[in-house]
Amino acid sequence: MPDTDAPAGSPRETPRRRDADETRREILEAAIAEFSEKGFSGGRVDDIAARMRTTKRMIYYYFGGKTQLYAAVLEHLYGAMRDAEQALHLDALPPVEALRRLVEVTFDHHAAHPEFVRLVSVENIHEARIVAASPTIRARNAAVIGTLRDLIARGEASGAFRPGLDALDLHMLISGFCFYRVSNRHTLRAIFGRDQANADAARRHRRMIEEAVLRYVQP
Repeated sequence: MPDTDAPAGSPRETPRRRDADETRREILEAAIAEFSEKGFSGGRVDDIAARMRTTKRMIYYYFGGKTQLYAAVLEHLYGAMRDAEQALHLDALPPVEALRRLVEVTFDHHAAHPEFVRLVSVENIHEARIVAASPTIRARNAAVIGTLRDLIARGEASGAFRPGLDALDLHMLISGFCFYRVSNRHTLRAIFGRDQANADAARRHRRMIEEAVLRYVQP
């Protein structure tokens, strides 16, 4: 019988909570690998269970079903991108430096997490069905637009940025290139013979998008 009388944070409850959190994390990691390789339609709960040597029943216990698990994967991946941005504390930096750091982190995160790019691509194929139904994803992504609005306002007030900038447009400019070079890396290599994972190319592209964004916003 579960010990329902154990107070929050007690020695008896903490290991169970830790075990539950660890199990959820392991399921999410296995699901990210499965769905990023096969998409939502091709991904199978049986295969996710096999990746971590657990049972379908355990996955259903923690997440409810395949759709809910897929939604949790997207929420986790979008959340990781937003957490990386929030960790910058952009409001403590001068506007130009803040924007530069945001571009760098966006570039680095996309490059380091191709699974995120793949799953966002899959979600677009499905017309954002899961994203549209997730208030968590919408709320987390609204936060980056709010951050950019504040940054733009500071930059315009100080004269560092030109007037009339739009936060969503700026977000698309930054993310678009960072996303494309990862999402299309295989076709770019097949057609043009360039490996986007090459360290020299990555450094060149990082500088290029920084320069492009900073020139775009300058007065």
